[in-house]
Amino acid sequence: MLIPSIDLKGGAVVQLVQGERLAIRDDDVLRWVRRFARFPKVQVIDLDAAMGSGDNLAVVAQIAPMLACRVGGGIRTIARAQEVLAAGARQVIVGSSLFRNGRPDLAFARALADAVGADRVIAAVDSRGGSVVIHGWKTPLPITAAEAAGQFEPYCAEFLYTHVDAEGLMGGTNREAILAVKQATTRRLTAAGGITTQQEIDELDALGIDAVVGMAIYTGVLALPAADEPDR
Repeated sequence: MLIPSIDLKGGAVVQLVQGERLAIRDDDVLRWVRRFARFPKVQVIDLDAAMGSGDNLAVVAQIAPMLACRVGGGIRTIARAQEVLAAGARQVIVGSSLFRNGRPDLAFARALADAVGADRVIAAVDSRGGSVVIHGWKTPLPITAAEAAGQFEPYCAEFLYTHVDAEGLMGGTNREAILAVKQATTRRLTAAGGITTQQEIDELDALGIDAVVGMAIYTGVLALPAADEPDR
């Protein structure tokens, strides 16, 4: 399944290359909300909250009634997770806060699952150079995404794996790295990072893996299905 991504920064939709260089900015958020409204899942990432430079919760609250969205970015506490869910998110995507002192923080993961329900938690296990990276993909940890997934499995309904090495480059993703995470868990897996073609999306779908796509959609490289076609 294709899951379109809306990354928010300064109240606008943006696309960053490798999480740093601004490639696209569009202040008309609702234009993209309307285009994505028919998709059964849409990923929304609050980059300002993730970077500690503000937040876009008001925008999330505005668009959540129109989208079946999962929201991530800067969710570091249970209270923040509850706030994002109260704004209308179906699920929260939690990443950096799941790790403490370089290791999975299972106590926090358990407390979060108890507070909001494991079915509403998506654990982000992002990887660069073969290691989990947190804090905006800048801090590498001595653990692989597959190892982390194995530990967090009891406390979430799904994993989001981003292959940061390919993020925003539209050069294709790393299927082997994605499969390593898939094989480490029985939970649903969504993959992101460099996914560009419908063939990639179809191949992942055949493996039971959803595909988050951003840059390829916003640049027009990947055409969205017509309104009367199934969302693959």
